[in-house]
Amino acid sequence: MCQHQPKCPTADAPDHDAARLVSYHPEQGWGLLCNGVIVFEDTGELLPDGRSVPVHRELAHAA
Repeated sequence: MCQHQPKCPTADAPDHDAARLVSYHPEQGWGLLCNGVIVFEDTGELLPDGRSVPVHRELAHAA
C-alpha cells in the first residue's frame, strides 16, 4: 500500500504508527495511515486484519 521512499513500517511492525497519514477525519476522530492502520484520537488503533490495539496513552488521574 505504501508508495513512499523509504517505505513506511508495515502494519505488523512495532513502529507501525510511524507510517504517513493519508486520510484524516478530525470531525470523526480518526485517520488512516498508508499501511492500512486506522488511528483514533484516543490513541486506540484498528489494524488491517481487524485486530484492535487498545488505548495506550496515559490518562490523567482525577485530583
